[in-house]
Amino acid sequence: MRRVLQGRYQIVIAEQGSTGLEMATSEHPDLILVDLGLPDMDGQTLISLIKNDPKLSKVPLVAVTAWPEETARQLAQIYGCNGFISKPINTKIFPDQIAQFLPPTQNELPITNYETVIRNS
Repeated sequence: MRRVLQGRYQIVIAEQGSTGLEMATSEHPDLILVDLGLPDMDGQTLISLIKNDPKLSKVPLVAVTAWPEETARQLAQIYGCNGFISKPINTKIFPDQIAQFLPPTQNELPITNYETVIRNS
């Protein structure tokens, strides 16, 4: 992800949900990518924590998952995400996928995947 998005977005990456939550709170991202398969907590728990944090509750959340597309769509909707991106990441369309979730004026600079936080520089 980092290699594909560098130069377009400022990227902050956390390897675990707990670290990602702390980073998102301090970084004030424009977009948060949430990997649903994190080592320390499940994606649903992390998404719930983000949505219940007043500082982060308005930040768009995008689930990143290897689940089949229909399952991913359903999980993203149930969890309250703004959308989902399937793994493996298609590097040719990934930047455009990210841009869909950012306001037009922010399409060229942000990211956080919880793995990643997206933030306009």
